[in-house]
Amino acid sequence: MTTRVLFLSSMLLISGLISGVCCAQMSQPTSAIPQEIPTFDINAIDKTADPCVDFYQYACGTWMKSNPIPADKSRWGRFDQLYERNLYILRDLLNEAQAPGKHTAIQQMVGTYYGACMDESAIEKRGTEPLTPQLERIAGIKTNEDLIREIAHMHRNGTSALFAFYSQPDMHDSSETVANLDQGGITLPDRDYYIKDDAKSVETRQKYVEHVQKIFELAGDRPELAAAEAKTVLTVETGLAQASMDRTVRRDPKTRDHKMTAAEIESAAPNFDLAVYFADNGSPKFTALNVGNPEFFKQVNEQLNRVPLGDWKIYLRWRTINEYAPALTKAFVDEDFAFNGKYMSGQQEIEARWKRCVKSTDTSLGMALGKLYVDRTFGADGKERTLKMVKGIESAMREDIGELTWMSDTTKKKAYEKLNAIVNNIGYPDTWRDYSSIAIKADDYAGDLQRAKAFEVHRIYNKIDKPTDRKDWGMTPPTVNAYYRASMNDINFPAGILQPPFYGKLMDDAVNFGGIGVVIGHELTHGFDDQGRKFDAEGNFRDWWTPEDGKEFEQRADCTAKEYSSFVSVKDDKGDIKLNGKLTLGENTADNGGLKLAYMALTKMIGDTPVKPIDGYTAGQRFFLAYGQIWCQNVTEQQARKLVLIDPHSPGRWRVNGAVQNSAAFQQAFGCKAGQPMVSENACRVW
Repeated sequence: MTTRVLFLSSMLLISGLISGVCCAQMSQPTSAIPQEIPTFDINAIDKTADPCVDFYQYACGTWMKSNPIPADKSRWGRFDQLYERNLYILRDLLNEAQAPGKHTAIQQMVGTYYGACMDESAIEKRGTEPLTPQLERIAGIKTNEDLIREIAHMHRNGTSALFAFYSQPDMHDSSETVANLDQGGITLPDRDYYIKDDAKSVETRQKYVEHVQKIFELAGDRPELAAAEAKTVLTVETGLAQASMDRTVRRDPKTRDHKMTAAEIESAAPNFDLAVYFADNGSPKFTALNVGNPEFFKQVNEQLNRVPLGDWKIYLRWRTINEYAPALTKAFVDEDFAFNGKYMSGQQEIEARWKRCVKSTDTSLGMALGKLYVDRTFGADGKERTLKMVKGIESAMREDIGELTWMSDTTKKKAYEKLNAIVNNIGYPDTWRDYSSIAIKADDYAGDLQRAKAFEVHRIYNKIDKPTDRKDWGMTPPTVNAYYRASMNDINFPAGILQPPFYGKLMDDAVNFGGIGVVIGHELTHGFDDQGRKFDAEGNFRDWWTPEDGKEFEQRADCTAKEYSSFVSVKDDKGDIKLNGKLTLGENTADNGGLKLAYMALTKMIGDTPVKPIDGYTAGQRFFLAYGQIWCQNVTEQQARKLVLIDPHSPGRWRVNGAVQNSAAFQQAFGCKAGQPMVSENACRVW
């Protein structure tokens, strides 16, 4: 399923929310919820900078100087400020759920989970005991069939290994959900970490081996044995990485579109014993599935024979311990943080325990905690306000499509059909998820985590060969993010982002359109970016473009890819690291399109009504400043290095400067002249 998010870094945070869950803080915090973040911050502006030379510096320069990265963060921006504020709100809800008195079933569940996470003494007392059954199963593997059965057992309980299995809407009939088999099994963030031979990659692999060794030692292995095991893990994962498809190549949906019968993939990779795997992994029976990367299974099929069974057991043992290390004792957590937090991301201190436990609760029981959050902060009026703005920006896109001189009427007709069919999900789901089948115990945090993972796996597997649930949400309500799903043709705005600095009830329209308005336009544009345009109004992977219009689109997309590939992401004494314009193409297209659409909607709303300047800035200037200030951020060098490899989004500086230098409206608002840096000589425009 192709899902395009506004801000991947938030998604990375969500996918690793239990990272580093343990520490030395037993008492409940009492600090108050931080003040609401300014929607428009006049004090963030660096008036020594020229907006036509470096608009990002102008909009955010003073903010960046005044907001250094906190020691417990690897990135600090306005997104992060809002997410941090939400953590305090969630913390208060969880503390209330634990306080003496009568509680609802939802409060009881999330309060017990959070309390178990906060109970360090119980976690220290249990040690690695929660992993004993799993590790004993791995130790008992004697045959290749045992190996595959164990991987099936791990998968059904939420521990990833060797490859990935999940459900997704059928790429050619999105009304039905099918099983999906794909590459996977590596621990480092991307395949390139294993196969690139530059000095930094070599160093990272060495640090990784040292980290794996330390974790094995904490699990009770002798240092010399742990050292050998760590090298084995790297060797096995390098083989998986070499067989994996590059993430930039995977952006094209056709590279992931391989409908096969179960028998066909079983015969193509016989050493996987996939018939055994499918029978044991807990999924419903099926006869056909999509295989994201068949070549991966063909290549690893040979490795399953070549690599000794004992090495595979070491690998599975590592994947199990690594999965739960953040939920074990302080020693495991400290080592997990030292590598993943400090070395890989540049984070100097681990977050306070309560923050990690709030995040873990949101990950495991997010729709239950999210209901409490929505009841406290959002309400039906929030949906109504947002929907009104969405409709205005959809109208702007309809107008924009009509004005395109390079697109034929035939393709425009199909584009209108897709735009009219987009579903808007705002704030929270219509139906709340029921977690009542999960056994949550006050003295078993690792067990609670495992049972929550198993619940989610079962929920995902249970969709196979059933009608697609188009009302299912991919983010929890407190999330500070938004996303578009090509297979559903829907845009989704969790309640967490529908507040300052993105939207303020008392702010002028220019600021709100420059904030949440651009976010809305961004997600709408994803439906028509280089990936989204390949799916039709129903979410099916189908070419609805004339060949001539398709070529015209690709020429414009190529302009954007080349433009962003010239931007420097990380300045390095051994050579600057530039953005990958092809990896970031979809998000850059959405940034440029969203900015244009939101400005069109704003000007239509204002019409001929005179708007007085506020704070010395015209409505147009405030619109662009509000957009720029959304992306104010500081990032550690380590995190920037990681993101340039794996993040399909550009850094904040280029999300702002890259978009405004292509915008004639921006140049008019600030009086920029030809030849200045914020006036692109050959402005790129897709939409």
